[in-house]
Amino acid sequence: MGRLSVDLCGITLDNPVIPASGTFGFGYEFAEIYDINILGTFSFKGTTKEPRFGNPTPRIAECTSGMINAVGLQNPGIDKVISEELPKLKRCFNKPVMANIGGFSIDEYVENVEKISEEEQVGWIELNISCPNVHSGGVNFGTDAKSAAEVVRAVRPVAKKPLIVKLTPNVTDIVEIAKACEAQGADAISLINTMLGMRIDLKTKKPVIKNIMGGFSGPAIFPVALRMVYQVANAVSVPVVGIGGVSKAEDVIEMMLAGASAVEVGTANLINPRACLNIINDLERVMDEYKTDRLSDITGGAFNG
Repeated sequence: MGRLSVDLCGITLDNPVIPASGTFGFGYEFAEIYDINILGTFSFKGTTKEPRFGNPTPRIAECTSGMINAVGLQNPGIDKVISEELPKLKRCFNKPVMANIGGFSIDEYVENVEKISEEEQVGWIELNISCPNVHSGGVNFGTDAKSAAEVVRAVRPVAKKPLIVKLTPNVTDIVEIAKACEAQGADAISLINTMLGMRIDLKTKKPVIKNIMGGFSGPAIFPVALRMVYQVANAVSVPVVGIGGVSKAEDVIEMMLAGASAVEVGTANLINPRACLNIINDLERVMDEYKTDRLSDITGGAFNG
């Protein structure tokens, strides 16, 4: 393994940089800009059973040091992802990809995970439990430890790839939820998903987002994400993937010191399509600056700091 190499659930990544779901499409769009094989891997667009057009517009709002989105899991559905999107990706990406899977019921999660598990190019399944449970009044699966555990318990038997559970920060005790997921067989935890936010247009005096509220992301949430990664990594024995506001190589190092084994980059990709490329190219310089020999050695380095 090289200086930048890390292990994620038994699979070696050339580096820990992973574009986050919803900010990198299905990869081949970015392959027109640079060779995406430089990435550790990437998490493709959140996928549900049925095709989804997404939420009504406007569904994006700019913020200081971030953005709000309420895209609404727009995707072509699991069957077309398998039959159309993955074959396109295979022509430009020769590494295992992370499949971000959503669902609006336990049965849908199980069906989607079972299908995507059969795909050779999929290395990990990132289970997005921020989806609303249509059979329980629309409350998100991930906001309750019992519901989160129920989803993981249901999909674990059909998941043939490492199962990474992605957590929402919009909870009182994220550690309780992470531990509940680990207890039911999660191979890793990724966090955080977006925070809940809104903007109001001063001219119209109405919310900017049609849905009123949306997911707040970007550099402004980095300290919150870092805190939650640190808390969860201290509480579970499985690997943690750090997400939230990462925009430069220094952020990657900081996330790993907080306990992350790998790091996802989200909003930065929407601001600069070469963001992940730039981060990877700058990692060794930053490692040298902070006297870091190998990235794989620094995970959790801040625990005793």
